[in-house]
Amino acid sequence: MIITRSPLRISLGGGGTDLPSYYQKFSGFLIAAAIKKYVYVTISRPFNEGIFLKYSKIESVEDIKKIKHPIIREAIRMLNFNTPQIEVTSIADIPAGTGLGSSGSFTTALLKALYMHRHRLLMPKDLAQLACKIEIEILNEPIGKQDQYIAAYGGITCFEFNQDDSVTAYPLQISMDTLFDLEDNLLLFFTGFSRSASSILEDQDQRSKNMDKKMIENLHFTKELGLRSKVVLEAGKTAEFGSLLHEHWCQKRKRSAGMSNPQIDEWYELALKNGALGGKLVGAGGGGFLMFYAEDRNKLRHAMQNKGLEEVRFGFDFEGTKVLIA
Repeated sequence: MIITRSPLRISLGGGGTDLPSYYQKFSGFLIAAAIKKYVYVTISRPFNEGIFLKYSKIESVEDIKKIKHPIIREAIRMLNFNTPQIEVTSIADIPAGTGLGSSGSFTTALLKALYMHRHRLLMPKDLAQLACKIEIEILNEPIGKQDQYIAAYGGITCFEFNQDDSVTAYPLQISMDTLFDLEDNLLLFFTGFSRSASSILEDQDQRSKNMDKKMIENLHFTKELGLRSKVVLEAGKTAEFGSLLHEHWCQKRKRSAGMSNPQIDEWYELALKNGALGGKLVGAGGGGFLMFYAEDRNKLRHAMQNKGLEEVRFGFDFEGTKVLIA
């Protein structure tokens, strides 16, 4: 049996500039952080011939073409399993559709496991590229590259998305004090709303392709916020980073009418009055997790808990996608 795990992620600045429709024209930049919440994939060889899949659904098929899960189907097809005899199981610490990049994490964990099953090594860069190839090129999902890359690399990492489709990755140069500050004062609260990232990102993707002036200007400013976040975090100015989160959210809300809703807006305003310097919805928007940088984390926790929002505590992951058992 092979077991792999891949971390989920939060975005710290510049999110949205990793879609090809934007970075191929202007280049993109963002900071992402892998967190200690994971997607796990197990692979084993059953006694009977066939393909057996267990995720939120159960599948048992004899032919790759009959696999309903698109990512699993294309990943197995990519490795040319001529006579499939394999069982794939997936579980996660946090449900899909909550803005933490679970699809990219699943794809990297799956590929890592399949390659290990074939006794083939995959380095983080190659793993991220293959995951992007499946989700963006083969399945034509209108998504960015952030999730696959941060899942593969781990850490708190800066990514430059270049016009030639290459990606430059390097760690954010922060002190241990700043690292501990972020782990202590970045708080995640589940809104109770789940959504598909593709449905929200499709509008951004199409408008970027059409060179919609407001969308392009919005993404230019978002990229600048990402670069400013890098400067203040590397200088240890975490309170300024909290204020930039608020600025980021104000900008992000302008991208789509479905980015927020009255209930989320109410919770956000409540947080600002109860210890939060700034925050945003993590991921494409529309639901999932609200993330805040807190000046008074206990006051913020109590305010959110009183409204019924569950906090998910986390630390940062510095291992990326890895094999646990082989």
